[in-house]
Amino acid sequence: MAVTRRSVLAGVAAAPLAAGLPGRQATAAPGGYLVGAGLSDVTGPAAECGMMGYSMPQQQTAGIHLRTRARAYVVVAGGTRICYVNADLGALFQSVHQGVLAKLAASYGDLYTERNVLLNATHTHAGCGGSSWYAAYNLSILGFQQQTYDANVDGIVEAIQRAHENLAPGTISLGRAELTDASVNRSRVAFELNPQPDKDHFPLAIDPAVTVLRFRQGGRDVGAIAWFATHGTSMTNGNHLISGDNKGYAAYAWEHGGGPGFVACFPQTNSGDMSPNLNLKPGSGPTEDEFENTRIIGQRQFDAAKRAYDNATEPIEQSLDTRFCYVDMSKVTVDGRYTPDGREHTTAPAAIGVSMLAGSTEDGPGLPLPEGVSNPFIDALGGVDAPIPRELAGAQAPKAVAVPFGAMKPYPWAPEVLPLQIVRLGQLYLAAGPAEYTIVAGLRIRRTVAAELGVPLENVLVQGYANAYSQYVTTPEEYDSQQYEGASTLFGRYTLPAYQQEFAKLAAAMRTGAPVAHGPVPRDLSDDQLNFQPGVVLDTAPLLKKFGDVLTEAKSGYRRGEQVLVEFVTGHPKNDLHRGGTFLEIQRLVNGAWTRHADDGDWSTKYHWTRTLLSGAETASSIATITWDIPPDTPVGRYRVVHHGDWKSLGGAITAFSGTSRAFAVS
Repeated sequence: MAVTRRSVLAGVAAAPLAAGLPGRQATAAPGGYLVGAGLSDVTGPAAECGMMGYSMPQQQTAGIHLRTRARAYVVVAGGTRICYVNADLGALFQSVHQGVLAKLAASYGDLYTERNVLLNATHTHAGCGGSSWYAAYNLSILGFQQQTYDANVDGIVEAIQRAHENLAPGTISLGRAELTDASVNRSRVAFELNPQPDKDHFPLAIDPAVTVLRFRQGGRDVGAIAWFATHGTSMTNGNHLISGDNKGYAAYAWEHGGGPGFVACFPQTNSGDMSPNLNLKPGSGPTEDEFENTRIIGQRQFDAAKRAYDNATEPIEQSLDTRFCYVDMSKVTVDGRYTPDGREHTTAPAAIGVSMLAGSTEDGPGLPLPEGVSNPFIDALGGVDAPIPRELAGAQAPKAVAVPFGAMKPYPWAPEVLPLQIVRLGQLYLAAGPAEYTIVAGLRIRRTVAAELGVPLENVLVQGYANAYSQYVTTPEEYDSQQYEGASTLFGRYTLPAYQQEFAKLAAAMRTGAPVAHGPVPRDLSDDQLNFQPGVVLDTAPLLKKFGDVLTEAKSGYRRGEQVLVEFVTGHPKNDLHRGGTFLEIQRLVNGAWTRHADDGDWSTKYHWTRTLLSGAETASSIATITWDIPPDTPVGRYRVVHHGDWKSLGGAITAFSGTSRAFAVS
């Protein structure tokens, strides 16, 4: 019998969350682990919020297909603990990293710090934007969005709290598999410029490795982490529904049948040039339907991960360790041991190239600074026509610099003080960096770290999108071709060698047990943010209607496989994000009582929001369109659709309401 999504969420939320208190502490068996897993909601505004990933100003949220989640895992052994979090976000911005750490310090003191907490993103391009403190990542979103930021920070902290409270004696094992039909190299021209030994490591020009950790408490499975490199771009830049994309679906599919409280995540590794669009066109491959592609690519990741999980017979050794530091990547002097010509070189202040503005034509072309379109956020920053110093142009060569991020005032448009981290879980090592690494760039980092530690290459993974975000990292050879990825490599041709050098220092310190210097402190720009995204002024209902009224009613009956569609009078979703809740329920009549069968966190449902302007007025009415594609295994019976919303009065008061469709039969 399938386990419902409600049971999964109830299981992970059942533990007490004592505010400000570490909570109960389980005790591991001698030589064993404590393990815990937790899940929470990081979904931002479901309407009129710019989406993060494609840099398309017109791509704004207008509903939910699949809620986005944060999934946390806490491991304790021998007095050392590690917290690992994967979130369905476009990027894990430094602002969110700083916000999460501040909240953890307030609740747990020095139990969870930047050293032993690793935060990373799935890189979905169908999530809410505006949570960065840096202008480059808020341009198309029209500035910083407090609601998105709060949803990200609060959801991640809640997931960690739940994992912390669920700690219990357990075991971890390691499994591996390969997956060759869920990714394609979208930058083959650049890939082919690499030395033959690098290309030989990837004969299909993709990274097929699937690496899985299996978490158990006693005899019960409680979680899984499944690393695989492919972009979160199955959903196109024409989509307006919030979604975790293919990795979000993979996690949903596993959790839906994994038992109460089971938490599964699908993080990235070195996915910078890995696309899920197998036909190398947006929304194309394996089908021409972006929703179906999202499901198929997600299902393939789940199937491969489950194979590795079922064969995860290698116990994780009882050893945990971490090293963490900040590095100013704009001015690293790189030793010749890490450069192609064997000579010393330096990185450069951040800049993007002309090719970056076109976007990735395989995943979603876009122009973040379109001609003829006024952007008040850019205007407030003084525009983008900053002079390009001759020395910067030379340092970034052969890149044709389009925007000198590092030279913008009053502060750079992208962070240059960036976090680097190595986390050891037994024999598995994660080199966590704040960027999108191509597969060969990742390979070189892995080789560098593995050689320094004296461990097998397969036991070192690059954990991309970690603790901050600074766009791409290509090899110097790939950089020379100035494809999209090279043009988006911010700190110049020697960015990757700089990462290799700095990761080598962390690995050497881990090997010898030496501490590492903290490095420079990143900026706190929380008090210097602008927002030009319009807010909610007032919600109105149409004449002779009230909020929650049904506009389009359900039919009296449906067969499995058909779609139910109901429309309601609604308010603006920004009035209440319903984070941890839902805007819709598909309710089933069971023993005379209506019970939740599905909600807006389920794949089979969609919540569309549309605002209809009233002529001659500044007020607006809204329509919520709820659809349910009835799955083939749905139990026959009586069902109804319920919509939960909130409306805002002229005085600013927000009032919750609900609306209910007629009951209908499913046969």
